[in-house]
Amino acid sequence: MTIREAHLTDIPKMWIVRYSVKENMLTDADEVTDEDCVDYLTQRGKGWVCEINGEIIGFAIIDLKDNNVWALFLKPEFENKGIGKKLHDIMVNWYFSQTTENVWLGTLPGTRAEGFYRNAGWKEIGIHGDGELKFEMTYHDWQNTK
Repeated sequence: MTIREAHLTDIPKMWIVRYSVKENMLTDADEVTDEDCVDYLTQRGKGWVCEINGEIIGFAIIDLKDNNVWALFLKPEFENKGIGKKLHDIMVNWYFSQTTENVWLGTLPGTRAEGFYRNAGWKEIGIHGDGELKFEMTYHDWQNTK
C-alpha cells in the first residue's frame, strides 16, 4: 500500500473510486467535474491517493480556500482496513501545517462517514446544505487527538 500526493493524471482513476461508493453517491455527473478536481488539486488545496498494486483504491482532497475537506473516498471493498484513517490523518496533518484556521466538512446523518469523523475527533457544529451534518476540527483539537 502506498499513499502519495495526487497528480492530475490520477483524476480518471479517482472517478472510478468516487462512483464505486455506496454512501454519498453522486447523482448528477455534472455536479463535480474534472475541472473542479484540477482546481482543488492545483489551486485550492492538495490531494492524496492510496494505491495497492498500482490500483488507486482511495483518495482525499482538502481545500485551503474554504477550509474544508472536499473529498475522502474509498472503494467499498477496502473499507474497515485503516486506509481511510491514514488518508484522513495525512490530509489533516498537511492542512494544519499550512494554517491554524478551523477546518470543516459535511456528511449525511446516519452514515458510516458520520461515525468515522466522530471517532476521528471532529465536533458536530450544525447543519450544512441539504441536511448534511457540519463537523469542525480546530488546530488545538487536532494536536490533542494525534
